[in-house]
Amino acid sequence: MQEKEGTDPPTAAKNSEFENLHPAWRAFIRYCSQLRYGEIERLCIQDGLPVLAELTTKKVKFTS
Repeated sequence: MQEKEGTDPPTAAKNSEFENLHPAWRAFIRYCSQLRYGEIERLCIQDGLPVLAELTTKKVKFTS
């Protein structure tokens, strides 16, 4: 079976790639996922890794 162009890779491959990320990137991605809507301002990157977001603002969307 061939994958269609533009489709996501299998879940196992996604999990494997996620686990291979540096813990700082995993924490940042989890935070973004939990935030759902909002803005992250002044994201500090040091040595290629997210270190600090000085200000975060959460937005609540009242329409579907």
